[in-house]
Amino acid sequence: MPRTRLEFLGDGEVAKVVLAAPKANILDRAMMGEIRCILAELSSRHDLKAVVVGADGPSFSYGASVTEHLPEQIHETLRDLRELLLLLARVPAPTIATVRGQCLGGGFELALGCDLIIAEEDAQFGCPEIKLAVFPPAASALLPVKLGTARAAALVLTGNTWSGTAAAQCGLVSRLAPAGELDTALASWLRSDFLPRSPAALRHAANAIRLATLRALESDLPVLESMYLRDLMAEPDAVEGIRAFLEKRQPQWAEPSTASR
Repeated sequence: MPRTRLEFLGDGEVAKVVLAAPKANILDRAMMGEIRCILAELSSRHDLKAVVVGADGPSFSYGASVTEHLPEQIHETLRDLRELLLLLARVPAPTIATVRGQCLGGGFELALGCDLIIAEEDAQFGCPEIKLAVFPPAASALLPVKLGTARAAALVLTGNTWSGTAAAQCGLVSRLAPAGELDTALASWLRSDFLPRSPAALRHAANAIRLATLRALESDLPVLESMYLRDLMAEPDAVEGIRAFLEKRQPQWAEPSTASR
């Protein structure tokens, strides 16, 4: 059964990619593959004025599949997400993530891959990976571009969440919507700032503004993935944190070796 779908809004000038596996909308490899296929389908649509990434249910996404972060699958999981984000960064129209509820982990990284984010005031953004003794490579590449290093560190190093309101105050969210009014706010934004514009101008402007994002995805993200796979996954705590989460128990961290003290 498909976990995503493609819709067109208005007169077909706006495409909407919908995560359709509520309530969690887990961004597993199957869902990532479906999104990649949709984005590839849209890659030649030079008539589009926006591509929206949204979700069914009360939350955008709880994040990636934790099971797929175990050692036997993590290499493919990171690769699939990088390929998805690169496709998203090459869509021939501005991209807008529409966020309500939880937007965490891999789901947050998907939203970060979009040019703009519109969110409800009580939405929750976060990188909880540190609580599992790992870190988010894609968010570590994209957040400094979007927010600067200090604010990026506040999310990646603590695992704390930001409300939609707090994310807007930091410039991460471009437009806020009251709780329950995300679709109405999106429709108003599209009418005022996208539908009246030239699709060619929007396409070229999107390509121009994405240069730093593309550099982060093409240059920094492979380095971060290598750090994750080569260095982090050599630490017993990384596997223990993931297994403890899956087994619903408290993790037992390894004692630091003398060499690492």
